[in-house]
Amino acid sequence: MATAFRVLLLLLTLSGSLVGTLGHGIGINYGQIANNLPLPSHVVYLLKSLNMSRVKLYDADPNVLTAFANSNVEFIIGLGNEYLEKMTDPVQAQTWIQQHVQPYISQTKITCITVGNEILTGNDTQLMSYLLPAMQGVYASLVNLGLSKEVYVTTAHSIGILGNSFPPSAGAFRQDLAVYIQRILAFHSQTGSPFLVNAYPFFAYKDNPGQVSLEYVLFEPNPGMKDPATNLKYDNMLYAQIDAVYTAIKAMGHTDIQVKVSETGWPSKGDSNEVGASADNARLYNTNLLNLIQKNQGTPAKPSVPVDIYVFALFNENLKPGPSSERNYGLYYPNGTLVYDIGSVSPSSQGYLPLPHMEYSASKKNVISFFNILLLPVTFLICAL
Repeated sequence: MATAFRVLLLLLTLSGSLVGTLGHGIGINYGQIANNLPLPSHVVYLLKSLNMSRVKLYDADPNVLTAFANSNVEFIIGLGNEYLEKMTDPVQAQTWIQQHVQPYISQTKITCITVGNEILTGNDTQLMSYLLPAMQGVYASLVNLGLSKEVYVTTAHSIGILGNSFPPSAGAFRQDLAVYIQRILAFHSQTGSPFLVNAYPFFAYKDNPGQVSLEYVLFEPNPGMKDPATNLKYDNMLYAQIDAVYTAIKAMGHTDIQVKVSETGWPSKGDSNEVGASADNARLYNTNLLNLIQKNQGTPAKPSVPVDIYVFALFNENLKPGPSSERNYGLYYPNGTLVYDIGSVSPSSQGYLPLPHMEYSASKKNVISFFNILLLPVTFLICAL
């Protein structure tokens, strides 16, 4: 089997140009709320074949961090909402860093820790009160351990923290959240960390398809919308949302904080009442977004600041609760096949996830069949030469 993996690695190297790339500054969310996902060691090969060098986790899974050692992939790791109270204790915060960051950071690039996810748009006011102290506790621990220059600390917010999002020049945070956000922004300014938002134009379209243009949310050609205060033209909702966040931050007195999109995506399937959830729309959203990001341009209000995006998600996750769409955001099925064609990466690249769901106990016959399939194009190439 070790020989087989070496052969597969050679194939990946030879055929990388055929697969295309999803890299160049674009990250991917690697969620694991599922019981059928491939081993992290297999996912390494998939991401290498896609030239994907930035991954965001929702935890600090040691199996993933170990598998990606010496891979040159940068990781955002996460502290779940259930850890917030503990992280307000300096001793527990430092212990967590010592157990979940220090053992891996010498070989696996960990560049960020997200403390909680979408806390401020939840209903738990106790968690809201823990959020900033937890961020401060984690940051202080990194300082104590000499890691604060390598790893920054932030949290991910839902775009729902905005009370007003259009026009972008009138972007404003919800008044009831201002007391929390003001202090969090001061933390970002002091530590040089970015402000993260999870932004899904899909939800705006689903909730109001009669008023929201599908072309506008899918980055397709459309007349666009002009901000009456700035005369800036917006031809897609995501960039308008990003600029609305920048405006809201500026209104609170900060111009030195970068906004990054920690999640965005489109479901390939949904329930009957989830208008717009389809493989065609997901393909358009992600393909157009990737093409736009690779131009290395900014938003209309921040043209010199390249947009930083983490696409949601790498795999469909079959155990996620909620409507069907929640389980169908993945670019890939767990068996390694693409859910839909995306750019230059076609469904035929399904073999780039090595041995999906085949453990080392797999039969020799299955392994040989798998590699015969992969070797066909290389065989043709050798014959042609």
